[in-house]
Amino acid sequence: MKPTLQGYAAAVLGAVDPGQRATVASELNQIERLVLSTPALRAALTDTAVTGPARQAVMRDILEGKVSEPARRLASFATAAVSAPDVLSALTWAGHRAQRLADGLSEPEPPLSLSQARLRVGGFAQALYESMSGQELEEMEDSLFRFARIVQSTPALRTALSDRDQPLEARQGLIGQLLGGKVSAPTEALVRYAVAGGRARDFVGTLDWLVEQTARARGWRIARVRSAAEIDDVQRAALSETLSSMVGAPVELQLVLDPTLLSGAVIEIGDLRVDASARGRIDALREHLTAGGWEDAGFGSHANRSGGQTTKGAV
Repeated sequence: MKPTLQGYAAAVLGAVDPGQRATVASELNQIERLVLSTPALRAALTDTAVTGPARQAVMRDILEGKVSEPARRLASFATAAVSAPDVLSALTWAGHRAQRLADGLSEPEPPLSLSQARLRVGGFAQALYESMSGQELEEMEDSLFRFARIVQSTPALRTALSDRDQPLEARQGLIGQLLGGKVSAPTEALVRYAVAGGRARDFVGTLDWLVEQTARARGWRIARVRSAAEIDDVQRAALSETLSSMVGAPVELQLVLDPTLLSGAVIEIGDLRVDASARGRIDALREHLTAGGWEDAGFGSHANRSGGQTTKGAV
């Protein structure tokens, strides 16, 4: 099943009161039977000419007021998260997952590749975003960024959270100890799921990726700036304005001091990377002067350097 749907289902079903889980599972099974028994609806949902958002809108309209909101959300999302021919199998999967949870048969998320695991965590995040305000998204984004930097700069903590041999419950328990009462409930839930649904050794990378997704959810792009020195407010505003004009969207700067750059800064926005640091120029020069670069620059063999005599002023 699509990783995004796996994560979305984990978020929606995980928020359902345990006493209501059986009801939600039953409703999802009823929705599947409704689609199977209604030729016109089945045709609309499995028509490859109908887009995912259109299928989702159709399902949401049909189910409004007829089932619980968790069942409506999950069934509607399932119709859009997969290709048209797979809609029925997605509804079957959603009902099965809900029923297992209702029966108390929780199971670990299956292993995925790095990119697929991030998409799964992104599906969980997407379910959270749907009920969050712009201010709440901004607070989540800031909390994720700060926690990622703490983990990145604390080797013992990074090892504890990225060790896949450690029990999942222990790693999630550590998250609860560190973040409980210090960040919003959705943020803590998302970080906990990053442990369960992401790849252990990509924990910090997944958090940074979630920062970008959260910024996009509120219409912004993230610019990661590693700077050799502090950047004042005037410089920040000018840089943000320049980058915004480049990417065609508001840009939020996330600054990290890195004295090893010597001077200047390295800027990353998605796949775009601009290295305007002294360290970058030195590394580029070093690369140029290796593997034949010395000769190209006019510094050849010892014989060439010492042979011949140049008279000052000679043409």
